[in-house]
Amino acid sequence: MSNGGVSRVDCHVKIVDDRVVDRARRAGLDVIVYAPHFRRLPDIRREAVALSTDDVLVVPAREVFTGTWRNRKHVLAIGLKKPVPDFISLEAAMAEFERQGATVLAPHPEFGPVGLTEADLRRYRETIDGIEIFNPKHFPWHNRRAHDLARELEYPPFTSSYAHLPTSIGVAHTEFDWGIETEADLRRALETDVSRRVVYDSGPNRLATTASELAHLGYENTWKKVDRLFLSGLEPTHPKHIAYDGRFDDAFVY
Repeated sequence: MSNGGVSRVDCHVKIVDDRVVDRARRAGLDVIVYAPHFRRLPDIRREAVALSTDDVLVVPAREVFTGTWRNRKHVLAIGLKKPVPDFISLEAAMAEFERQGATVLAPHPEFGPVGLTEADLRRYRETIDGIEIFNPKHFPWHNRRAHDLARELEYPPFTSSYAHLPTSIGVAHTEFDWGIETEADLRRALETDVSRRVVYDSGPNRLATTASELAHLGYENTWKKVDRLFLSGLEPTHPKHIAYDGRFDDAFVY
């Protein structure tokens, strides 16, 4: 899996099944980081273990939605020991990540209302381990802004497919000069100055990926959002859910 000391990692996917893992293998990926929306960490871990193969390691993670639906910011955490819910304040989430010693990444910075801002990135410089500088869901100016932030603030870069659709797997990855065979290996690569390259498809396939992912985003933010907010009951990652045993009662915002 280490591929001769070079490992190709998709640092953030939203879906995983046998078809996705096989597509990752055929794309030459060694690792995919699985962080689905509104799924509890124990469930994500079980799926990651069940779907990892000799060729592709599936690493469980959580993209935590901090804040309310109207003012939410996404933060990606790898290596959590205990579950962290959505809909808590950014301050509470960052404090919990730091307490647990998680690897913390900033996906899609300053992308609409859901990305961490420059002020956030400066404030949590000692907690955040990397900035995503290319996301296929972005328009070119979003990626340029993310690249500039990483350079100006001296953050290590990464990229991902941010795949909500199987066809997006393989469009982007981060290539590390490091043999990654375990979650611990990945976390070490992300947290240290291991040499890396951000690799992505800049041709028609990337453009098709952007179009299809943006269309899916529109679906998520319309009917699916209404369904989650009003029809489906309490989210399993809501801080008031019984699974969190009241640990975040003072931090929830929605």
